[in-house]
Amino acid sequence: MAEQYIDKGETCLIVEDSSFDCEKMTRVMQRTREDMRIEVASSLRAARRVLEKGSLSLILLDNNLPDGLGADFVQELASDPKLSGIPVIMVSDWPSPFMWEKAAAAGVAYVLSKTEFDGRYVHAALEGKQARRLN
Repeated sequence: MAEQYIDKGETCLIVEDSSFDCEKMTRVMQRTREDMRIEVASSLRAARRVLEKGSLSLILLDNNLPDGLGADFVQELASDPKLSGIPVIMVSDWPSPFMWEKAAAAGVAYVLSKTEFDGRYVHAALEGKQARRLN
């Protein structure tokens, strides 16, 4: 799956190796925040390259990726002061208690099944980011 880059305002990174699920999340994002630029990474390695390019407003993250677990990746993000403030929504086929625990420890905004994911979680995660900046 190639990385997508649409030149708009804020940036959302979708880290997902399924082209079907990636397209579904992209459509939700386009309906929810039509001014938001969308980048897509199909692996954690590709996600790290996107993170090196600049700031992100939101990360949508699958758990099972070809080169590791999203639950481990969020802990990596949480330990980096430059990245720890980016809201993360984990969107997984099978959210497990183990994944929930790691995600909660890393400050993930939401852990959702792929069927639950919709725009209200995007709005809430982005509003939470703004509230954290104000406090």
